[in-house]
Amino acid sequence: MISKVVYQGGLRTEATHLKSGNVIHTDAPTDNEGKGEAFSPTDLAATSLASCVLTIMGISARNHDINMEGAQASVNKIMASNPRRIQRIEITIVMPKNDFTEKQKNILEKAAHHCPVGLSLHPDTEELVSIQW
Repeated sequence: MISKVVYQGGLRTEATHLKSGNVIHTDAPTDNEGKGEAFSPTDLAATSLASCVLTIMGISARNHDINMEGAQASVNKIMASNPRRIQRIEITIVMPKNDFTEKQKNILEKAAHHCPVGLSLHPDTEELVSIQW
């Protein structure tokens, strides 16, 4: 097991990562009967994609001796209805001001589009990842 999730009532959950003890709370979003006081489950899915992209880029960076420490991702999620689902995830990655070569940029851009979370999403979910150098 990797986690335990407890429904706390009021459309909220508490998820505990069993190995580390780290805790994440979720709350239903305001457009779906919630208070929006924490990440919604779909917020976590979109944010998970961004974390995965940065992690896979980081692995490639480490393997090719590229410094990308300080890279940041901004995440936007667009919902669809009938059925309610994530329609599109927009991620903008802002890279640190390093002098990346074209070869390094290509390595990192390729890595950005091969993360396990992205490969696990439904094919109808649009993933827009842009990198600002």
